[in-house]
Amino acid sequence: MQIETIRDVLNWTVLFHKNLKDSLNQSSEQNKDEGARMMLRYLSEHEESLENIVQGFENTADVKALNTWCFDYIEKHSIIERVDCNSLFEELDISDIMDKIVNHHEQVIELYIHIYSRVDIESAKTLLDTIKDIEENEIKRIVQSANRFSDM
Repeated sequence: MQIETIRDVLNWTVLFHKNLKDSLNQSSEQNKDEGARMMLRYLSEHEESLENIVQGFENTADVKALNTWCFDYIEKHSIIERVDCNSLFEELDISDIMDKIVNHHEQVIELYIHIYSRVDIESAKTLLDTIKDIEENEIKRIVQSANRFSDM
């Protein structure tokens, strides 16, 4: 996927969440542990929510922000090359699943922080910061829910 503008970064993020959702769904059917299957389904729903939220920003954000060039800011971020997110969760327990999910999301957050630190257009900075905040808040929510789930 060629990433040149912030619109492309949002497209990539939507695809990232969609692919992670699909991977979680597929793994939820194959994991032998009932608790892990429940967690995988739960996480899949969150990925779908994030996919829809980011898609909404892509459809409604300021055109100037979306068209901001950023291709030279992301060359060193290998996460862009891994949009397929073919993580396999079917052999993992809840703790390992959460570690992997948190890691994936931290990489996305780091990408947004990196791009934010390099753009000059205020509307682009605002958009990037908003999406970063949503990603951070959602991963906190997921971790809290997973902790409550494992306490049961």
